[in-house]
Amino acid sequence: MSAKPTAEELAAARDRFLPDVVAPGLAVLFCGINPGLYSAATGCHFARPGNRFWPALHRSGFTPRQLRPDEQRDLLGFGLGVTNIVARTTARADELTGTELLAGAARLTDLVVAHTPRWVAVLGVTAYRTGFDRRHAAVGEQPDRIGAARLWVLPNPSGLNARYQLPALAAAFAELRTAAGVRPAT
Repeated sequence: MSAKPTAEELAAARDRFLPDVVAPGLAVLFCGINPGLYSAATGCHFARPGNRFWPALHRSGFTPRQLRPDEQRDLLGFGLGVTNIVARTTARADELTGTELLAGAARLTDLVVAHTPRWVAVLGVTAYRTGFDRRHAAVGEQPDRIGAARLWVLPNPSGLNARYQLPALAAAFAELRTAAGVRPAT
């Protein structure tokens, strides 16, 4: 992975978009809220060093080792993918509007219908509640589907989410892995 982005590179990242890491028929498509500046500057999902997505993914058994953000395309070999609800890059997810989250949920629905993953895992209960108009949703399996895909909400792995430390995040990811019928990676 390249060096830490400079302040200029982070500022320029506001206009960038991260490509989805997706293929037809995935076991699980993980869906972040939106790219942060650090991720957009590096071109890698969940790239900020304090983000716990990659460690939780490994500790939960989805991957045999902890992947680096620049290895994100390797997820496809494990039947996994990554996208975001909203494509717009921001410094913080709370910069997004409810309208953007609703429009992003519609975009996600189109992506899911086109690529037919078995499960969609939204990483952030508050974003899920807003984007999908499910005010009382909680972490875990949801009664709704997106297209034919079953739906699961996971805690936001951002380092700003102090409510969930890495062991609890890994356990939540492992619950999804078990429900999705994905064998622990070895």
